[in-house]
Amino acid sequence: MIPKIIHYCWFGGNPLPELAQKCIESWKMYLPDYKIKEWNESNFDLNCCTYVKEAYEAKKWAFVSDYARFWILYTYGGIYFDTDVEVIKDMSDIIKNGAFMGCERADKCNSGLGLGAEPGLGLYKEILENYHKSHFLNSDGSNNYETVVDRITNILKEHGFEECNTIQKIADIMIYPSEYFCPMEYETGKLNVTENSYTIHWYDASWLDERMKRRRARNVKIRNTIDGKIGIRLSKIYMTGSYYWEWITTGKWSIIKQKLQSKGKLFK
Repeated sequence: MIPKIIHYCWFGGNPLPELAQKCIESWKMYLPDYKIKEWNESNFDLNCCTYVKEAYEAKKWAFVSDYARFWILYTYGGIYFDTDVEVIKDMSDIIKNGAFMGCERADKCNSGLGLGAEPGLGLYKEILENYHKSHFLNSDGSNNYETVVDRITNILKEHGFEECNTIQKIADIMIYPSEYFCPMEYETGKLNVTENSYTIHWYDASWLDERMKRRRARNVKIRNTIDGKIGIRLSKIYMTGSYYWEWITTGKWSIIKQKLQSKGKLFK
Protein backbone atom coordinates (compact mmCIF):
# COMPACT_ATOMS: atom_id res chain seq x y z
CA MET A 1 0.00 0.00 0.00
CA ILE A 2 1.22 3.49 -0.84
CA PRO A 3 2.03 5.31 2.44
CA LYS A 4 -0.31 8.19 3.28
CA ILE A 5 2.13 11.02 2.88
CA ILE A 6 2.49 13.67 0.17
CA HIS A 7 5.99 14.96 -0.50
CA TYR A 8 6.97 18.14 -2.27
CA CYS A 9 10.30 19.90 -2.77
CA TRP A 10 11.05 23.56 -2.18
CA PHE A 11 14.71 24.47 -2.46
CA GLY A 12 16.20 27.95 -2.58
CA GLY A 13 14.62 29.47 0.52
CA ASN A 14 12.13 31.73 -1.25
CA PRO A 15 8.56 32.06 0.06
CA LEU A 16 6.01 29.74 -1.51
CA PRO A 17 4.18 31.62 -4.29
CA GLU A 18 0.41 31.98 -4.30
CA LEU A 19 -0.03 29.23 -6.92
CA ALA A 20 1.93 26.74 -4.81
CA GLN A 21 -0.12 27.58 -1.72
CA LYS A 22 -3.34 27.11 -3.70
CA CYS A 23 -2.17 23.74 -5.00
CA ILE A 24 -1.15 22.50 -1.55
CA GLU A 25 -4.60 23.45 -0.25
CA SER A 26 -6.13 21.29 -2.99
CA TRP A 27 -4.04 18.32 -1.80
CA LYS A 28 -5.42 18.82 1.70
CA MET A 29 -8.97 19.01 0.35
CA TYR A 30 -8.95 15.84 -1.76
CA LEU A 31 -6.40 13.80 0.22
CA PRO A 32 -7.37 14.79 3.77
CA ASP A 33 -5.87 11.71 5.45
CA TYR A 34 -2.40 12.37 4.06
CA LYS A 35 0.46 14.04 5.89
CA ILE A 36 2.23 16.69 3.79
CA LYS A 37 6.01 17.03 4.01
CA GLU A 38 8.23 19.71 2.51
CA TRP A 39 11.77 18.75 1.52
CA ASN A 40 14.38 21.50 1.45
CA GLU A 41 17.99 22.28 2.38
CA SER A 42 17.35 21.40 6.03
CA ASN A 43 16.31 17.78 5.50
CA PHE A 44 17.78 16.66 2.16
CA ASP A 45 21.43 15.82 1.52
CA LEU A 46 22.59 18.17 -1.23
CA ASN A 47 25.89 16.30 -1.48
CA CYS A 48 24.19 12.96 -2.19
CA CYS A 49 25.55 12.87 -5.74
CA THR A 50 27.50 15.07 -8.15
CA TYR A 51 24.45 15.97 -10.25
CA VAL A 52 22.51 17.33 -7.27
CA LYS A 53 25.52 19.19 -5.84
CA GLU A 54 26.20 20.89 -9.17
CA ALA A 55 22.53 21.75 -9.79
CA TYR A 56 22.19 23.27 -6.33
CA GLU A 57 25.38 25.30 -6.66
CA ALA A 58 24.02 26.61 -9.99
CA LYS A 59 20.81 27.59 -8.15
CA LYS A 60 18.72 25.41 -10.44
CA TRP A 61 16.37 24.20 -7.75
CA ALA A 62 13.98 22.36 -10.06
CA PHE A 63 16.78 20.06 -11.22
CA VAL A 64 17.62 19.25 -7.60
CA SER A 65 13.97 18.30 -7.16
CA ASP A 66 14.12 16.06 -10.24
CA TYR A 67 16.50 13.75 -8.41
CA ALA A 68 15.12 14.27 -4.91
CA ARG A 69 11.59 13.09 -5.72
CA PHE A 70 12.78 9.65 -6.78
CA TRP A 71 15.13 9.30 -3.81
CA ILE A 72 12.34 10.31 -1.42
CA LEU A 73 9.80 7.86 -2.83
CA TYR A 74 12.36 5.07 -3.19
CA THR A 75 13.31 5.55 0.46
CA TYR A 76 9.98 6.37 2.10
CA GLY A 77 7.21 5.81 -0.42
CA GLY A 78 4.13 8.00 -0.69
CA ILE A 79 2.94 10.53 -3.27
CA TYR A 80 4.91 13.34 -4.88
CA PHE A 81 3.55 16.45 -6.60
CA ASP A 82 5.24 19.47 -8.13
CA THR A 83 4.04 22.63 -6.41
CA ASP A 84 2.17 23.76 -9.53
CA VAL A 85 -0.09 20.67 -9.58
CA GLU A 86 -3.67 21.17 -8.41
CA VAL A 87 -5.76 18.15 -7.40
CA ILE A 88 -9.34 18.54 -8.61
CA LYS A 89 -11.02 15.36 -7.36
CA ASP A 90 -10.61 12.36 -5.08
CA MET A 91 -7.75 10.09 -6.19
CA SER A 92 -8.64 6.94 -4.24
CA ASP A 93 -9.31 4.79 -7.31
CA ILE A 94 -5.92 5.76 -8.79
CA ILE A 95 -4.04 5.13 -5.55
CA LYS A 96 -5.62 1.72 -4.92
CA ASN A 97 -4.20 0.50 -8.25
CA GLY A 98 -0.67 0.94 -6.93
CA ALA A 99 2.34 2.86 -8.22
CA PHE A 100 1.42 5.52 -10.78
CA MET A 101 2.82 8.17 -13.09
CA GLY A 102 1.28 10.38 -15.77
CA CYS A 103 1.96 11.45 -19.34
CA GLU A 104 1.97 15.10 -20.36
CA ARG A 105 1.35 13.98 -23.94
CA ALA A 106 1.27 10.63 -25.73
CA ASP A 107 5.05 10.34 -26.06
CA LYS A 108 6.25 11.95 -22.83
CA CYS A 109 5.99 10.93 -19.15
CA ASN A 110 6.28 13.73 -16.61
CA SER A 111 7.12 12.78 -13.03
CA GLY A 112 6.13 16.23 -11.78
CA LEU A 113 2.46 15.61 -12.56
CA GLY A 114 2.27 13.17 -9.68
CA LEU A 115 4.01 10.01 -8.55
CA GLY A 116 2.82 7.35 -6.17
CA ALA A 117 4.75 4.33 -4.94
CA GLU A 118 5.67 2.08 -2.08
CA PRO A 119 9.30 2.23 -0.89
CA GLY A 120 11.92 0.31 -2.86
CA LEU A 121 10.38 0.48 -6.34
CA GLY A 122 12.90 -1.01 -8.77
CA LEU A 123 12.46 1.54 -11.56
CA TYR A 124 13.17 4.39 -9.16
CA LYS A 125 16.48 2.77 -8.23
CA GLU A 126 17.31 2.59 -11.93
CA ILE A 127 16.46 6.27 -12.39
CA LEU A 128 18.62 7.24 -9.40
CA GLU A 129 21.53 5.24 -10.78
CA ASN A 130 21.10 7.05 -14.10
CA TYR A 131 21.45 10.38 -12.30
CA HIS A 132 24.51 9.09 -10.43
CA LYS A 133 26.26 8.74 -13.79
CA SER A 134 25.31 12.27 -14.87
CA HIS A 135 26.61 15.78 -14.34
CA PHE A 136 24.55 18.95 -14.25
CA LEU A 137 27.55 20.91 -15.50
CA ASN A 138 28.70 20.15 -19.03
CA SER A 139 32.40 19.97 -19.85
CA ASP A 140 32.26 23.50 -21.35
CA GLY A 141 30.81 24.91 -18.12
CA SER A 142 27.24 25.27 -19.40
CA ASN A 143 24.30 23.68 -17.62
CA ASN A 144 22.91 20.29 -18.60
CA TYR A 145 19.27 21.08 -19.29
CA GLU A 146 18.17 17.54 -20.08
CA THR A 147 14.71 17.47 -18.53
CA VAL A 148 13.47 14.83 -16.14
CA VAL A 149 10.68 14.27 -18.69
CA ASP A 150 13.14 13.19 -21.38
CA ARG A 151 15.29 11.21 -18.94
CA ILE A 152 12.50 9.06 -17.49
CA THR A 153 10.69 8.68 -20.82
CA ASN A 154 13.85 7.21 -22.36
CA ILE A 155 14.26 4.84 -19.41
CA LEU A 156 10.61 3.77 -19.62
CA LYS A 157 10.98 3.09 -23.35
CA GLU A 158 13.68 0.56 -22.46
CA HIS A 159 10.99 -1.23 -20.44
CA GLY A 160 8.38 -1.18 -23.21
CA PHE A 161 6.67 2.21 -22.92
CA GLU A 162 4.82 3.02 -26.14
CA GLU A 163 3.86 6.40 -27.55
CA CYS A 164 0.09 6.03 -27.24
CA ASN A 165 -2.38 7.84 -25.04
CA THR A 166 -3.67 4.72 -23.26
CA ILE A 167 -3.14 3.28 -19.78
CA GLN A 168 0.01 1.15 -19.71
CA LYS A 169 1.64 -0.90 -16.97
CA ILE A 170 5.41 -0.54 -17.25
CA ALA A 171 7.92 -1.84 -14.68
CA ASP A 172 5.14 -2.27 -12.08
CA ILE A 173 3.91 1.31 -12.59
CA MET A 174 0.52 2.32 -13.95
CA ILE A 175 1.14 5.07 -16.50
CA TYR A 176 -1.92 7.17 -17.29
CA PRO A 177 -2.75 9.22 -20.41
CA SER A 178 -2.41 13.00 -20.41
CA GLU A 179 -6.08 13.67 -19.67
CA TYR A 180 -5.66 12.14 -16.19
CA PHE A 181 -2.95 14.42 -14.77
CA CYS A 182 -2.17 16.95 -17.49
CA PRO A 183 -5.32 18.23 -19.22
CA MET A 184 -3.70 21.58 -20.03
CA GLU A 185 -1.68 21.74 -23.25
CA TYR A 186 1.81 23.15 -22.73
CA GLU A 187 2.02 24.60 -26.25
CA THR A 188 -1.30 26.47 -26.15
CA GLY A 189 -2.27 26.80 -22.49
CA LYS A 190 -5.71 25.39 -23.37
CA LEU A 191 -7.48 23.41 -20.66
CA ASN A 192 -9.30 20.21 -21.67
CA VAL A 193 -10.60 18.73 -18.40
CA THR A 194 -12.50 15.44 -18.83
CA GLU A 195 -14.28 13.05 -16.48
CA ASN A 196 -10.94 11.22 -16.22
CA SER A 197 -8.98 14.28 -15.05
CA TYR A 198 -7.65 14.18 -11.47
CA THR A 199 -5.12 16.99 -11.46
CA ILE A 200 -4.13 20.06 -13.45
CA HIS A 201 -0.48 20.90 -14.05
CA TRP A 202 -0.35 24.68 -14.34
CA TYR A 203 3.15 24.70 -15.89
CA ASP A 204 4.80 27.25 -13.64
CA ALA A 205 8.08 26.00 -15.22
CA SER A 206 10.29 27.57 -12.55
CA TRP A 207 13.37 26.01 -14.17
CA LEU A 208 13.05 28.18 -17.29
CA ASP A 209 15.30 31.22 -17.52
CA GLU A 210 13.78 34.57 -18.54
CA ARG A 211 14.68 34.12 -22.21
CA MET A 212 12.97 30.72 -22.27
CA LYS A 213 9.87 32.08 -20.50
CA ARG A 214 9.52 34.86 -23.08
CA ARG A 215 9.99 32.33 -25.88
CA ARG A 216 7.25 30.11 -24.46
CA ALA A 217 4.85 33.05 -23.99
CA ARG A 218 5.30 34.12 -27.63
CA ASN A 219 4.84 30.54 -28.81
CA VAL A 220 1.59 30.19 -26.84
CA LYS A 221 0.37 33.44 -28.42
CA ILE A 222 1.14 32.12 -31.91
CA ARG A 223 -0.71 28.85 -31.27
CA ASN A 224 -3.74 30.62 -29.81
CA THR A 225 -3.89 33.23 -32.59
CA ILE A 226 -3.48 30.92 -35.58
CA ASP A 227 -5.39 27.63 -35.56
CA GLY A 228 -4.67 24.36 -37.30
CA LYS A 229 -1.64 23.13 -39.19
CA ILE A 230 -0.51 26.63 -40.15
CA GLY A 231 -0.30 27.64 -36.49
CA ILE A 232 1.62 24.48 -35.60
CA ARG A 233 4.02 25.04 -38.48
CA LEU A 234 4.62 28.70 -37.62
CA SER A 235 5.16 27.69 -33.99
CA LYS A 236 7.88 25.22 -34.99
CA ILE A 237 9.54 27.77 -37.26
CA TYR A 238 9.51 30.39 -34.51
CA MET A 239 10.84 28.04 -31.81
CA THR A 240 13.64 26.63 -33.95
CA GLY A 241 14.59 30.06 -35.27
CA SER A 242 14.67 31.57 -31.79
CA TYR A 243 17.00 28.83 -30.55
CA TYR A 244 19.33 29.43 -33.49
CA TRP A 245 19.28 33.16 -32.75
CA GLU A 246 20.21 32.39 -29.14
CA TRP A 247 23.13 30.33 -30.42
CA ILE A 248 24.30 33.15 -32.70
CA THR A 249 24.06 35.79 -29.96
CA THR A 250 25.49 33.71 -27.09
CA GLY A 251 27.76 31.17 -28.80
CA LYS A 252 26.50 28.45 -26.44
CA TRP A 253 25.94 25.80 -29.08
CA SER A 254 26.02 22.74 -26.81
CA ILE A 255 23.19 24.00 -24.63
CA ILE A 256 21.13 25.23 -27.61
CA LYS A 257 21.49 21.85 -29.30
CA GLN A 258 20.27 20.21 -26.10
CA LYS A 259 17.22 22.48 -25.93
CA LEU A 260 16.37 21.72 -29.55
CA GLN A 261 16.69 17.99 -28.92
CA SER A 262 14.47 18.13 -25.84
CA LYS A 263 11.77 19.95 -27.82
CA GLY A 264 12.00 17.53 -30.73
CA LYS A 265 12.81 20.30 -33.20
CA LEU A 266 16.09 18.94 -34.48
CA PHE A 267 18.62 16.14 -34.19
CA LYS A 268 16.33 13.13 -33.82
